[in-house]
Amino acid sequence: MNKKKIWNLVKLFLKLAVTSLALYLVFKKVDPRDIREAFFRTSPGYFIAAFVFFVLSQCISSSRLNSFFKSAGLQLSERYNFKIYLLGMFYNLFLPGGIGGDGYKIFFLRRKFQISGKKLFSAIFFDRLSGFWALGMLTAALIIFIPQLGVPQWIPAASAVAATAVYYLFMRRFFNSLSQQFVIKHIKAVLVQSMQLISVIFLLYAFQFNGKFSPYLLMFLLSSLVAVFPFTVGGLGAREVVFLWGAEFFHLDQHIAVIISLLFYCISALMSFSGIYFVFNPKKLGEDKLPPLPDALDEEEEGVAAL
Repeated sequence: MNKKKIWNLVKLFLKLAVTSLALYLVFKKVDPRDIREAFFRTSPGYFIAAFVFFVLSQCISSSRLNSFFKSAGLQLSERYNFKIYLLGMFYNLFLPGGIGGDGYKIFFLRRKFQISGKKLFSAIFFDRLSGFWALGMLTAALIIFIPQLGVPQWIPAASAVAATAVYYLFMRRFFNSLSQQFVIKHIKAVLVQSMQLISVIFLLYAFQFNGKFSPYLLMFLLSSLVAVFPFTVGGLGAREVVFLWGAEFFHLDQHIAVIISLLFYCISALMSFSGIYFVFNPKKLGEDKLPPLPDALDEEEEGVAAL
């Protein structure tokens, strides 16, 4: 067994260990039986609405990624790009110890279209960074409207403006081609996160919730920021810990907070699993069979596996 395979196994073990530890900490404070009872008191229609808005968010996210691809010189139809996007979602969630969905997209697209791996890496990196930026902007906006946090309004507002300026100038200076249509790409980034916030609101409605949405939405955004870092399997466990701590801080029902996080994960997993269709039907991607997962990536592809 070569070093890359050993390292992939170590990464998988560590992710499973951290995920298990996080879930253990959550269920020490929240009784799974209470969560199950809360689940059966919900309205299923709202779950469908939550799923629909999550799907919309991923359609916009796919379009945002394609905008970065086009800036990098790769011309894909929105339909074909969405198929690749779903395949990447499947590999990200269900093959967490390997190269990941983003790494496989570079591996696949580079070989199919003979485009530089560095260009693909840059496009995917800034696509991810735009999503991170949008999370930060919406988090700053929510902090302004939650007075019990005790944060002066000018601090998140000034931080958002300064971060945006630095981010744009950095992209314009060192990755000028990717900064094209900056506003459109980042409107899409905000729309992605907004659709997911609406999904969370529908999950709250499913519990006949009639309180303030803002604390739950802030917890969701913070949990999404934490889930960006690849410490757990698809963010499972990390999100729940953030929701649990947030519920304690805001004096909210911990059971509802945790189950909303778990249900959002299930919605994400359900859509991600749809990508398996292209594993068994590669002709839908114009291939007789998909290229096998590589044991390792070359130097141009290596960095994206950590995204």
